[in-house]
Amino acid sequence: MSFRGKLSILAVSVLIALYAGVGGWLSPWARAQQPINDAGAQIRIFESVLQHIQNDYVDEPNLEKVRYGALRGLVGGLDPYSSYLTPQQVAEFNANKASNKVGIGAEFSQVSLYLYVVSVTKGSNAEKAGLKAGDVIEYIENKATRDISLYDARQMILGDPGSVVNLRILRAGEKPQSLKVTRGNYKTPQAEARVEAGKIGVIKVYSLEEGEANDIKAHVQNLAKQGVQKIILDLRGVATGTLNEGVAVANLFIKDGELAKVIGKDNKVLRTLSADPSKAVFDGKVAVLIDLGTAGASEVVASAILDRKRGDVVGERSFGSGTEQQLFTLRGGDGLLLTTAKWASASGNPFLGDDRATMGVKPSVEVKRPDTPEPIEVEELIDQRDEQNQNPQPSASPTPGKDPVKPVIEDLQLKKALELLQDKSQAARSGE
Repeated sequence: MSFRGKLSILAVSVLIALYAGVGGWLSPWARAQQPINDAGAQIRIFESVLQHIQNDYVDEPNLEKVRYGALRGLVGGLDPYSSYLTPQQVAEFNANKASNKVGIGAEFSQVSLYLYVVSVTKGSNAEKAGLKAGDVIEYIENKATRDISLYDARQMILGDPGSVVNLRILRAGEKPQSLKVTRGNYKTPQAEARVEAGKIGVIKVYSLEEGEANDIKAHVQNLAKQGVQKIILDLRGVATGTLNEGVAVANLFIKDGELAKVIGKDNKVLRTLSADPSKAVFDGKVAVLIDLGTAGASEVVASAILDRKRGDVVGERSFGSGTEQQLFTLRGGDGLLLTTAKWASASGNPFLGDDRATMGVKPSVEVKRPDTPEPIEVEELIDQRDEQNQNPQPSASPTPGKDPVKPVIEDLQLKKALELLQDKSQAARSGE
């Protein structure tokens, strides 16, 4: 068991001991009056834990390691994007702009303590190696991702250009597999546009990093010159980008009103971002496509379209992210990277919620893709892995021949969006 796990068990043991020793003589009324978030009470518990470690642990404890472990555990109980940083990590964080380390072309988060692949960049080394959105990374090299923070996992993914990182992957419906991914620079594709039947324009977006809004604007204006009066904005798999760029893209289709908010402590609105009428360039019908790989800046766009009643959002509930962190340096040179703000819709709903039911943006028209399995809890994937390890099935003898041709799967989400933008479908829908 990891040190972090042992410390957690010890803390639970102390809580039970405190309840047995103190709770026994406290009346039910008195226990009910103890606030759940009483910081003083929690500090006393940790002091008790530390005292037990000092007095009762079998060996001489390394209190510096104990402190590091405790701080990691404290911050780990917040959200995936908050983290404890060692003094070396603080120095590296502050010098990050000068770092020559590169990644593999994928966006990550944390689900049930494991590293989770939110999206994979088209044409990246991650895609070439076979990594897919929705994959759970169980190990990076020989390190279990459940034992490290999201920050630490991301740092392990980074490395020198040309170096290789080994990943053990859990994927729904498949056996666990190992992938070797070469680190390297990659370029996210620019947005693409085409015209479908009925003069409906489709703009496929791959990123909302700085500068993408101008690229999308150019596509919108070019489509309008071709007589397009209806546009589908495809934001599926878009998990990178900035808040301002998301607002800028939404502003292309919305000429007034609030588009997004930044929410701070106690749900205080820190910033409200509104549309600039002079920057709106398209007033025709709009539909937006989203899926589980839609996160952050792209959720700003989707939520603005819904909140301003500008059009339908079609697909699956988005992932739910969009936060801002601040580094607080401690006296020992280590630090706390804490989430201090969340991105939210114009109506004030943060994209990062407490559970799947409150995460992300819920589409106005839900359409699930047949090629994407239902989101499976990470625990279920672990159970499946354990079952396969206990009951291994003999491998079938390979049959010589050509590789099977994968069937072409119809894009039902795009099909539905096209139907919604057709006049006959709108008329039928209004008559339901």
